[in-house]
Formats: sequence, C-alpha cells, structure tokens
Amino acid sequence: MMTKTLFPRVSRLCAALVLSAGMSMSVLADTQAPDALVKSVTDDVVTIVRQDKAIQSGDTRKAVELVETRVLPNFDFAHMTRLAVGKDWKQATPEQKTALTQEFKTLLVRTYSNALTQYKNQQIDYKPFKGKPEDTDVVVRTEVRQPGAKPVQLDYALERQGDAWKVYDVMVAGVSLVTNYRETFAQEVRNGGIDGLLKSLRDKNKQLESQVAAKK
Repeated sequence: MMTKTLFPRVSRLCAALVLSAGMSMSVLADTQAPDALVKSVTDDVVTIVRQDKAIQSGDTRKAVELVETRVLPNFDFAHMTRLAVGKDWKQATPEQKTALTQEFKTLLVRTYSNALTQYKNQQIDYKPFKGKPEDTDVVVRTEVRQPGAKPVQLDYALERQGDAWKVYDVMVAGVSLVTNYRETFAQEVRNGGIDGLLKSLRDKNKQLESQVAAKK
C-alpha cells in the first residue's frame, strides 16, 4: 500500500500545480521563446477552466481530458520518471522502466486534473526570462497570486529536443516535483525492489480512479 507521505508537498500545493497543466507547446511555433510559450498556453488553459462549469464543479474526468490534450504531448515523462526514481533507475529492466513511466505519467495526470478542479481565479505573474537563444535547457519563472494568501513561486524546467521544448520538471515554492518523489520512491525500492515501487504506484492510481468513479 502506498505510504501516506508520498505526496506531502504536492497535495498542499495542488492549487499552484494546476497552472502547469497549461504547458501545451506544440500548438505554437517552435521558434517562440520558452517564456512566451509558457505565458501563451498557460493563459489559454486558464481561460478554458474559467469558462468550463463542469471542471469548476469538480468534474475530474473532464479535467483529465483537458490535461491529456494540453500536457501529454509536451512533457518528457521518461525523463521525469528517471529523475524521480534516481539512482535506482539503473537496476530496473527495460520493461520495468516502461511500466514505471506509464504509472508515473498516470499519477501526474490525475494530480494535475484534481488541481484543475480547484482553480480559484489565481493571478499569474511572469518573471523576466534570462535564457539565451542558444540555450537548450532553461527555467521559466512565474509567481501565482491569490487574495488572502502568500504568492507561490512556480517555475518550469524545459529542455529543447529537436524542434520542440519539453517540460521535465516543475518547481513549486522552490521544491522540485520530481525530487519531491525521490525519497519516498527510494524507500519503496528498499522495501520491495522496483516491483514494490510499481505496486505502490499502481495501488495509488487505482485509489485515485476509484475516487473519480465515486464522484460520478
């Protein structure tokens, strides 16, 4: 069974993570600067959420559809999974690596989808971008503001892959999303090996799926 500490910071910062679901970059020209891409697509997704009554009322399945169309083609889940598993990645077989990537992707999609249903009209401020045209690995920095709460720093790590930019990490209040999983993933591997980690991820995904089904 998945440990209770698997997603401590991720759960607390769900409202901020919703904005990372807007990282759909394939709809824009690949020559556009990463910061302009982030702004354009984030604003686009926020607009969709504001106008979609079903998502606002907690329709997670509708939110999943939005995440799948806006996120999946533009995140490098293999890279994210490799970073989250850390040094234990090298002991996994090719089949286990494929399964880990799929389960982690499913988990992140559902995390983002839940966040979308919690959107409460946050304001996003985009910080000056310090990258250079020749850079292939950059960080785009933003800040999320909401009345009555402290601003939350929300940054995106992107890597240039051919003609496209791919997101491989999201940092919330200075905390890396993938690093946030690493300690617990390592504990799962120590307890039950790679198969133990896979079982934990599958159990968590089944639990989340059951929660979505119960809302129908």
